[in-house]
Amino acid sequence: MNDETAARASLISSASDAGSKVFATILTRSPISRIDIARHTGLSQAAVTKAVSPLVAAGLVDAPPAAHRDGNPGRPVAPVSIIPDAIVMLGVKVNVDEVVAVATDLATAVIAGARRALAAHDPESVVEAIAAVVADLERELGPKASAIAGLGVSVSGDVDAESGVVRESAIMGWSEEPLGGMLQQRLGRPVTLENDVHALTVGEHWFGVGLGTASFAIVTIGRGIGSGLHLNGQVVSGAYGVAGEIGHLPLADPARVCSCGRLGCVEAVASTSAIEAAVSAAHGREIGIDEAARLSHEGDPAARDAFREAAVIIGTAIATLVNLAGPELVIIGGEGVSNFDLFDRNLRESFEAHAFGAAARCRIVTRPHTFQDWARGAAAAAIQSLVQ
Repeated sequence: MNDETAARASLISSASDAGSKVFATILTRSPISRIDIARHTGLSQAAVTKAVSPLVAAGLVDAPPAAHRDGNPGRPVAPVSIIPDAIVMLGVKVNVDEVVAVATDLATAVIAGARRALAAHDPESVVEAIAAVVADLERELGPKASAIAGLGVSVSGDVDAESGVVRESAIMGWSEEPLGGMLQQRLGRPVTLENDVHALTVGEHWFGVGLGTASFAIVTIGRGIGSGLHLNGQVVSGAYGVAGEIGHLPLADPARVCSCGRLGCVEAVASTSAIEAAVSAAHGREIGIDEAARLSHEGDPAARDAFREAAVIIGTAIATLVNLAGPELVIIGGEGVSNFDLFDRNLRESFEAHAFGAAARCRIVTRPHTFQDWARGAAAAAIQSLVQ
């Protein structure tokens, strides 16, 4: 990080509450007039002008000369816009078998990408793999690497973002691992550690579908069943950072053991590994998810039952989430979306059967997310952490 980037990052992170609101509004709604910034933030136009001036001076925001709307006299319109390449942020998604990384600009447009296979799952090996992809990104960025302001890292599981500790990750086999501190010491950069679905939700909140939606939830289907909540303009983490964990609602048969060690979790029936295990047991051999999907399409009873059972319990879990939190939209993402035709009808029927009253009006849509999208979400979480 060069001196100019450090100064810009310091200006953003040390801004007043009003300054943070103004910068976040410009960041997510650029280009936007000062009048509209005032409307969105509830601040006076004088307060907006005061907050914009240092951002312009620091090279974070562009403010061309004011002009009258349509050439008519009256209050001038002075649109301001973010300067995307003023800061570069890195984002890393930790998977069970690899780490996927991106470098983004301030608007989270991806400008470079890298990935490394994981030879082992222990935190030290993961830290070294992340250090390797960061070095790969720095080489690809060349001179732009001096604009890197920090790193966002997302991991599946119970993550304490404030302390940088992974309290529990069944997929990685971790408990109380201080991954954030380990990375900061190894890389010498500011690190934001976040749950992977919460990070994805931050990305959608600031730069995706959440920008025009008052409330939404993301539900991801794949190796785990995750969810993130965006309510009243904020991503909800809860007091302990685990708000919205529908994958561990005890809705399944108590005889089903989840990878987290608990009984009856949604994931114990609906995760990729649970579907694979059910179909493999029925056929007496190991069957992966792609073959299980093919068998289901071909009418294999065991495969069809496994996907049906998964769809029903996910639909019930989504109805539970919607009944409690009331989002207007649920976005289903994750690698399981590629086989969503096997979930769709049963999931929606189950949701409608359990959604209470007007909650049934909640729309359910699919949105494919690549692992690079997940890494971009980690970068968005790091940007949000800097701003807020």
